[in-house]
Amino acid sequence: AWTPAGGDILFIEATRMKGGKTLTLTGQLGDVMKESVQAALSWVRSHATELGIRSDFWDISDIHVHIPAGAIPKDGPSAGVTMVTALASLMSGRAIKPRLAMTGEVTLSGRVLAVGGIKEKVLAARRAGVTTVILPRRNEKNLLEDVPRLLRESMTFHLVDSVEEVLDLALEDALPRNGRIKDVLVPSRN
Repeated sequence: AWTPAGGDILFIEATRMKGGKTLTLTGQLGDVMKESVQAALSWVRSHATELGIRSDFWDISDIHVHIPAGAIPKDGPSAGVTMVTALASLMSGRAIKPRLAMTGEVTLSGRVLAVGGIKEKVLAARRAGVTTVILPRRNEKNLLEDVPRLLRESMTFHLVDSVEEVLDLALEDALPRNGRIKDVLVPSRN
């Protein structure tokens, strides 16, 4: 996340409880971030079959998404790809790869859009011990021009255009090819 003092890492937690169709959001999320979670959930639900999610998951489950450091307000669309990954992981029961960070706004059609603060976000990821970063392809110029070469060379970067690419990179076990999702990898809790 971009902050006035530089960058910081946001951890996203997602859990499910027995229930039915309730989404709870906590952690002082602003309106834009709440909308980002809604868009992420809509994308995951609309691709449930390809992701290996039970058809009745949403009907029998309540979902709670929390971003720790609840006393600190958070807002913006940059966590969209992370929200999709966390929800896909939770709902399919697949794990997210370790030491991975990502940023990018997500559309309902699964496109990954550019975000701001790339240098600050990459620096924060490095400080947190992250080795692999997923970024919007539209932020390639920011990566090449703003992030120091030595830092770029010390980490692995993946530039993506779609949520399908994010899940291919972020999740542990690949799902069989089915429809638009190509070898979707295992999701976990983010």
